Amino acid sequence: MEIRKLLVANRGEIAVRVFEACRELGIATVAVVAPDDRGQLHERRADEAVQISSYLEVEEHLRAARETGADAVHPGYGFLAESPEFAEAVEAAGVVWVGPAASALRSGGDKLEAKRIAREAGVPVVPEGEPDEIGFPLMIKAAAGGGGRGMRVVRVREELDEALAAARREAKAAFGDDRVFCERYVERPRHVEIQLLGDSTGNVIALGERECSVQRRHQKVLEEAPSPALDGRLRERMSEAAVSLARAIGYRSAGTAEFMLDGRDFWFLELNGRIQVEHPVTELVTGVDLVKEQLRIAHSEPVQVTDRYLVGHAVETRLYAEDPHTFLPQAGRIERLRLPSDIRVDAGVEEGDEVGTAYDPMIAKLIAHGDTRKEALDRLAAALDETEVEGVVTNLPFLRWLVAHPALRAGRTTTAFLTEYPPLSAPPLRVADGPWAGAFRLNLGTPPPAPPPDPETASHDGAAGAEQSALTAPMPGTVIRLLVREGDQVQPRQPLVVLEAMKMETPVVSPYEAVVRAVHVKEGDRVAGGELLVELEE
Repeated sequence: MEIRKLLVANRGEIAVRVFEACRELGIATVAVVAPDDRGQLHERRADEAVQISSYLEVEEHLRAARETGADAVHPGYGFLAESPEFAEAVEAAGVVWVGPAASALRSGGDKLEAKRIAREAGVPVVPEGEPDEIGFPLMIKAAAGGGGRGMRVVRVREELDEALAAARREAKAAFGDDRVFCERYVERPRHVEIQLLGDSTGNVIALGERECSVQRRHQKVLEEAPSPALDGRLRERMSEAAVSLARAIGYRSAGTAEFMLDGRDFWFLELNGRIQVEHPVTELVTGVDLVKEQLRIAHSEPVQVTDRYLVGHAVETRLYAEDPHTFLPQAGRIERLRLPSDIRVDAGVEEGDEVGTAYDPMIAKLIAHGDTRKEALDRLAAALDETEVEGVVTNLPFLRWLVAHPALRAGRTTTAFLTEYPPLSAPPLRVADGPWAGAFRLNLGTPPPAPPPDPETASHDGAAGAEQSALTAPMPGTVIRLLVREGDQVQPRQPLVVLEAMKMETPVVSPYEAVVRAVHVKEGDRVAGGELLVELEE
């Protein structure tokens, strides 16, 4: 069936990206807009727009498709992109689904089922099971989704119950499914993923890898292709594993197999049945437009990519409205926005747009390409220097620091990068070379990295040693748990209030042993950044 008009069941940067590909292919476009999201860039870039009650309501997207005569739906990325129920509903309505078959989404989207299939296909996986079987440290994960939601690292048994409860709440809020599981936690691995394309004939190809090791709150910050850790043989092994898994699941469309890498050993993490946020780096080194390939495959055309050589190097950073130290989301109106003109920029907003707390706070993705990795990083650094944002706090100072960091420049990146090098800290004078440069183990065991930096929640009144402290909200959000009452005795690092913003939970903790003097919020309250939550008294 030829696609003439396509509805994107998403918002922001990915909707704009899909609209651009459709425009080049001569396909008309339809945007959907929630009531609290009117006037945003994706609405302005579409040929027509329909208001819906929520981006997560399946029937609302189908209604919008019927009203506009759209004959295809692209889910972008996010919750609905990996929903087999949404895929089935779209196809049952006689509309083309631009994505994997519902059966593949069901198998690949359930992490436990995907790991079972991977084992049967001969792909190495990280062991999962009961906490007593795995031991500590361990990782809690949501069975039904990713993106950092429902993930917790637990280092000691005393933290397990609360971590399980918090992970289940986040998973339920993000995916409508509170199932979680535990797996062995691998310290300091690299995060490497393989881009896949599959068609309805069963043909699956791999388009090289992306390195996505630099992460905050289990979400990616910087991605590059190819990975500085892979040589040709290791790339071939990981690609073969990814293709074997995709064939076993019966995968079609664009997708990504994610792996942990430690030296030359790798383990399958999950299969993302959708386009990835970081797909532009693959496009720049392969010359393949992945969104156009998705549309062609949905049109029942075979995969036409034959040249899979990686040319040069590409690096992407994500410009967010978030605090550059704590990575907590920020809100506000973008009063000035100057984005670079000599590299690829995939933006989700324009000057004058509002960034709220209900949706992902991404402003734009900046992607640089060069003949060498150094050239790509240099171009990205220059582009970040050129970038200006006013009216909302962003992570721009952090991105400039990161791209210039000598450890990143040396390719020494793991998922512990931001615990070993805290954001905006002074870079090391020298990055180790030779056999002692990478991770190594002594008989005493490698000490665990420190936990990610917590938001600075306490502001003391008066001079150092003051007896009272006012704990304020580190970001705009909703109070989902109130854990103390007036008069309670609390211990250092004890969680007092839990805030939620964009389906991620952030605990506000006591800075020292104290007594709760006053509580100024209740569960369900929406609070602004800096709003008073709890007063303590030593």
